[in-house]
Amino acid sequence: GPFVAINIGGVPENLLESELFGYEKGAFTGAVSRKTGMFELASGGTLFLDEIGDMPLSLQVKILRVLQDRKITRLGGTAAMPINARIIAATNKDLEQRVRDGVFREDLFYRLNVVRIVIPPLRERREDIPLLAAGILKRLNRQMGHKVTGFSADALALLCSHEFYGNVRELENILERAVIFSSGDEIQSDDLDLRGSVSLHTQSKEEPKLSDAEAKSLKDVEIDAIIRALHRWEGNRTRAAEELGISRRTLINKIAEYDLHL
Repeated sequence: GPFVAINIGGVPENLLESELFGYEKGAFTGAVSRKTGMFELASGGTLFLDEIGDMPLSLQVKILRVLQDRKITRLGGTAAMPINARIIAATNKDLEQRVRDGVFREDLFYRLNVVRIVIPPLRERREDIPLLAAGILKRLNRQMGHKVTGFSADALALLCSHEFYGNVRELENILERAVIFSSGDEIQSDDLDLRGSVSLHTQSKEEPKLSDAEAKSLKDVEIDAIIRALHRWEGNRTRAAEELGISRRTLINKIAEYDLHL
């Protein structure tokens, strides 16, 4: 079925209800024709409500009614229409705290909290950074028409040491800037403008220096990423290098550098 996504925080509050529920012609000034809402579009599939914690309190009761009755009514309409959509909601806010603060309905929280999946922040799963960065780089190359083959060891170590309080979106922004300004085949540490990543969680203006133990752990992260990629591609170094976002020659050099017997 269809997959329909909406970022709650990215839609002005006065437009959010009409985006979700749709409206009939003449429902308000400017409604010159009928509009199908997100719930209808997702019927038979999935509706992804991103940043659900930003939903206005006045609209939450209407969302709760949809979840309970599985019916919606367009703005300006009178007929209730059945919908059959899987609802997935995501947030980076503490909804339980927002319930205690009185800005999120407790009944809606429990109605949504049927299957709960907690995704750790990127800074707590640094071993994923090399593969995430490689995938993002591949996408950016396609979108921007660039041919950046991968990352230098220093650049990868710098990425793996960064805190990423903005999670994957921050990583995407950093890499997009790097691809735009990179002048070589590989992204170097100088291409990574980590100072442009504003963090409210740190008061220091300097990038933290790596201790010997941290540097060793980053080396282990890179080794693990190489081993996993080669295992997935049954030793095919060309395919593994593509997955890692580096050139085949760079992969061969790293295998030799780390004395990997694969």
